Amino acid sequence: MKKLYYNFLIAVVVLLQASCSPSLKVTSDYDRQANFSQYRSFSIDTVHMNQRISQLNQNRIVNAVKAELTNKGLTENIANPDLKVNIAAILKDQLPISSNTDYYGYGGVYRPWGWNGGVGATGYTTYNVQNYKDGSLIINIADAKKNSLVWEGIGNQEIDKPVKNPDTQIPTAVASIMKSFPPGK
Repeated sequence: MKKLYYNFLIAVVVLLQASCSPSLKVTSDYDRQANFSQYRSFSIDTVHMNQRISQLNQNRIVNAVKAELTNKGLTENIANPDLKVNIAAILKDQLPISSNTDYYGYGGVYRPWGWNGGVGATGYTTYNVQNYKDGSLIINIADAKKNSLVWEGIGNQEIDKPVKNPDTQIPTAVASIMKSFPPGK
């Protein structure tokens, strides 16, 4: 019975941690006129990454995109691809500041009246400063012959601490972004 209780407790803690961590916000769009069934090959065309993203993580991102496209039935063809893939990763420091002012030093329905007959006792302001990184991964896929964008996927996430296991978290993020590629499947 104790073992079942401890297993349940561990499961609850894991679920709470997962629900409290910032989630990846994914959006995608595509050209409604494009015939995605005609595309058979791809090539990584350009890779633009912030200098603050390590070369190891840059390689993980590129390899994850290649793996996702290969899993979707496309082959890499550098010489004459049907699709050109452009990858951009942006990492920015964010420092939002918020404030809350209490003009009377206390709240409630007695705000206009101070203690001991005084009016408007005290006022104070509290500030909340939050420091985090905002990370965006943008994957653009263009028709190589027409040189026009046919699909775009964007993943955005607040990053409040270093990635613990980039070998699994980066491919998981890329898979989430590319889930809707190709459209209609």
